[in-house]
Amino acid sequence: QVQLVESGGGLVQPGGSLRLSCAASGRIFSINGMEWYRQAPGKQRELVAAITRGGRTNYVDFVKGRFTISRDNAKNTVYLQMNSLKPEDTAVYYCNLDVTYFRGVTLSTDNYWGQGTQVTVSS
Repeated sequence: QVQLVESGGGLVQPGGSLRLSCAASGRIFSINGMEWYRQAPGKQRELVAAITRGGRTNYVDFVKGRFTISRDNAKNTVYLQMNSLKPEDTAVYYCNLDVTYFRGVTLSTDNYWGQGTQVTVSS
């Protein structure tokens, strides 16, 4: 019913920047919470940043001041601007969306994960 496509990952030097995108498509009525997670090799997946439909944001301490989450409700897209990247930011980044969508003539709400995009910070 709903598909998520992530983009924007890649290889960047320490101190560099990347912008991740996660676009949702399908029979979408609305998208509520949008979040970015990351998972480094051998570690558990962890929350990085979150944004409500109204635009209220929340960040984990290790990205505050460096990462910015934003959303475009008209495009059903969430972004993660990452600046001052560090080698320890290397991970696969996943978006997570709470989506209300049309299932026939009714509405349903489910949680969806993106496919993940690799971010590697290395000189």
